[in-house]
Amino acid sequence: MIERYTLPEMGEIWTETYKLKTWLQVEIAVCEAQAELGYIPAEAVEEIKAKANFDPKRVLEIEAEVRHDVIAFLTNVNEYVGDAGRYIHLGLTSSDVLDTALALQLVASLNLILECLEELIQAIRYQAQQHRNTVMVGRSHGIHAEPITFGFKLAGWLAEVLRNRDRLVRLRENIAVGKISGAMGTYANIDPRVEAIACQKLGLDPDTVSTQVISRDRHAEFVQQLALLAASIERFAVEIRNLQRTDVLEVEEFFSKGQKGSSAMPHKRNPIRSERLTGMARIIRGHVVAALENVALWHERDISHSSVERVMLPDTCILIHFMIKEITDLVKHLLVYPENMKRNMNVYGGVIFSQRVLLALVAKGMSREEAYTVVQSCAHQAWNTPEGNFHDLISKDPRVTQLLSPQEIESCFDPQQHLKNLDEIYQRLGI
Repeated sequence: MIERYTLPEMGEIWTETYKLKTWLQVEIAVCEAQAELGYIPAEAVEEIKAKANFDPKRVLEIEAEVRHDVIAFLTNVNEYVGDAGRYIHLGLTSSDVLDTALALQLVASLNLILECLEELIQAIRYQAQQHRNTVMVGRSHGIHAEPITFGFKLAGWLAEVLRNRDRLVRLRENIAVGKISGAMGTYANIDPRVEAIACQKLGLDPDTVSTQVISRDRHAEFVQQLALLAASIERFAVEIRNLQRTDVLEVEEFFSKGQKGSSAMPHKRNPIRSERLTGMARIIRGHVVAALENVALWHERDISHSSVERVMLPDTCILIHFMIKEITDLVKHLLVYPENMKRNMNVYGGVIFSQRVLLALVAKGMSREEAYTVVQSCAHQAWNTPEGNFHDLISKDPRVTQLLSPQEIESCFDPQQHLKNLDEIYQRLGI
């Protein structure tokens, strides 16, 4: 991933040095397990732990000759360890190290993502509480529908993020697996107990059934779940973009002092952060296809997945981390304009209260079909005309006034009637 979108905490997890550290961590855990079971001398393990090291540049230098990254790594480690190095990698295949170490990277990435999600949850929760009673118009198909509150909209975001968090917690269990099962996964040259002990030391579970690799359905699920989180963030970003349109302007991204919106038009205040998030979600969604393509490897393994994962997994983790931090800051500093919300809600004289009038007429004995026709005719007469006022048309229509008093008509235009059950919704979220 390009430096522009790489934040230090996640970027560190996907550096070459961090990767090689996890490789060494796996090799040492296996040596410790073998020593505990009596397969190699305990003194040799202590010597390995004391001397084992690597130089990333030297590893690349060796790899240029041998054209195999794990062999290059082991060669370099043995240059530090000396004679005790003969006990490193006994009975293992390269993917025992690669896939187990990759699991450690993915778990570390998920832990960081979950930590950042908690900050996003708190930011949305706070804003949902602040705008619990900030009335605005709800829209379906992009058209004014009925009153809601901005807090209600945020409550929906909060519920979605909480679901994403729960999915990622379950995902962590599915991805936190290692394999120390040898070339075909049959433990032909290594005791299964070594795998159990080594994985326990690493905080992983042994894969139920591995081949030369851990099956890539696990990694596909990993990318899919992060893509789903990205889609949720994109939904929030698109909502902000739509509400920031000049002719709507109900919310707006914070515009800092000295910030510029256009090289040509000085007045511009563009929702660039939300647009950036929308684009990033597209990249992560694209990686889902690659992740699914990786599932169908030949027989017990081919290497076609490797080149894909070298790009796909770091990019997905780095991008989603950036997205979470970005949307969190955006929500925290979001500018909200209640007066504009009120203005938009009352356009055309309150046509959004049409259902309230319909139900009031039905309650007074008018058939639903006739009531619908009466209300629709008034609404359409008010629609898209400078002088259009649904409230006035309803108040003057004899078909309405013969059944509803002025007070009853006024009550139909009270937005609080649409919000009377918000407390129950908030209680479900614990806010």
